[in-house]
Amino acid sequence: MVLGGVVSVQFGGALAAKLIQQLGAAGTVSLRLALAVPILLLIARPSLRNRTKRDLLAVVAFGIVLGLMNLSFYLSLERLPLGVAVTIEFIGPLGLAAAMSRKRRDLFAVAGAALGVVLVNGHELGKVDWLGVGFAGLAGAFWAGYILLSAETGRRFAQLDGLALAMIVSTLITAPIGLITAGSDLLHWHSLAIGLAIAVLSSVLPYSLETLALRRMKPVVFGILMSIEPAVGATAGFLILSQRLAVIQLAGMACVVAASIAITRTSRSEAPDI
Repeated sequence: MVLGGVVSVQFGGALAAKLIQQLGAAGTVSLRLALAVPILLLIARPSLRNRTKRDLLAVVAFGIVLGLMNLSFYLSLERLPLGVAVTIEFIGPLGLAAAMSRKRRDLFAVAGAALGVVLVNGHELGKVDWLGVGFAGLAGAFWAGYILLSAETGRRFAQLDGLALAMIVSTLITAPIGLITAGSDLLHWHSLAIGLAIAVLSSVLPYSLETLALRRMKPVVFGILMSIEPAVGATAGFLILSQRLAVIQLAGMACVVAASIAITRTSRSEAPDI
């Protein structure tokens, strides 16, 4: 589920990078979330009956972080190549994994993943927009919060109920900004078609898969598995955005994939942290 979500969200990100050129970051993210909400509501059909104040606070916090994470990342895509943005954003979950790990072998895996992240796109950092780097780093911080809050929401809400409700909160946060910046361009048939594809690839599929996966594994393991994000992002950038891959990038991909395999194997015999 995690790997399927990774592939889906990165190819959705490549499509988003193209739509951002027409609608801007806020317009693209608001359209994506607005189109994803009715799909998730139809699938989940969530209910607020018998919900405690803590349940509602958890889902609202999850929604806020989800919306800000996406907005920050799309702002970075306005200024950075997809692979570079994903690589910098990954600092968030990588830092979370390092902070939560209690075993030396897990820290070695984190170090291997960090080396891979540097190799994938580190040689391009001298050419990038530093404001874009800041937005990508901010998205990474929100991504770490997303991992923790997604797990908490998954514990309190059955199936995809919590995710669907959180997406409503995310849409309420981003939609006003998107309407102001993109206006009527949001309703153009081309924007709606691409936006729907992005909504499915970047929101409905990956968030659903990740929410279900986080009920079955520790956040630290989830964070390491997500370390293949830069490699998949670079691949999507190559296939959709014609961003060529250097040999050093391929070496970086091998490092992060090896780290992911290592942490998965060492965690296989451990009980999930539910």
